[in-house]
Amino acid sequence: MKNYKLKINGNEYNVDINEVEGQEIKLDVNGTPYVVTVDQEIKQQRKPVAAAPRPQVAPAAGGSVQKSNAPAGSKVTTPLPGTILDVFVNVGDTVKEGQTVVLLEAMKMENNIEADVAGTVKEVKVRKGDSVLEGDVLVVIG
Repeated sequence: MKNYKLKINGNEYNVDINEVEGQEIKLDVNGTPYVVTVDQEIKQQRKPVAAAPRPQVAPAAGGSVQKSNAPAGSKVTTPLPGTILDVFVNVGDTVKEGQTVVLLEAMKMENNIEADVAGTVKEVKVRKGDSVLEGDVLVVIG
């Protein structure tokens, strides 16, 4: 179950998404149950599997190894469906943990999507104007 706290036109709502099946979403809004039907099927996302830590590599003679906090292919995903308003990074950019990488509009609200690790942007999988579903990969940081 996922829980969201929303503010719409100054009113606060506590939304619990209980089940998503095909085009139907079973949810509670401030404790009242609803079944919402959307115009297209929502693809289910598998739970991410933690990658095994990479082995340490010794530097070549006279060289050095820089340590990165980012596991191989760390993925920044969207927490809910929406539209990409802006992408703030490009492939090759260095990002810090907590840095905003994408601006997402979801349910008429702007959401800053942040990098959860520091590292170098390996892939940018979305563009301004793209529609995304919950769990879609936006940026890969390595």
